[in-house]
Amino acid sequence: MSPPDEPVEKQERRHRGPLIGMILVVVFGVGLIFYWIAEAIVQSPESGNGAGGEPTPAEVREGTVDVPPEAPTTEVEPEPTEGEAQQ
Repeated sequence: MSPPDEPVEKQERRHRGPLIGMILVVVFGVGLIFYWIAEAIVQSPESGNGAGGEPTPAEVREGTVDVPPEAPTTEVEPEPTEGEAQQ
């Protein structure tokens, strides 16, 4: 393979712009990732709730939901676990 006809200095000048552009894109991408992580940390729930602010099982108690009187309700029996089914 033969060497290029142009001097290395001229090639360096021609590649300077695209290299600076690529560096700026990488810096922007890394900055965006850090911003995303920081936002996730700031918006995370402080009380240790599950994702989306849903209450953890310890916070769910019987009778804590307001149900309108006209809403249909049905009683459901829990299914037996494997240990209870074998007895």
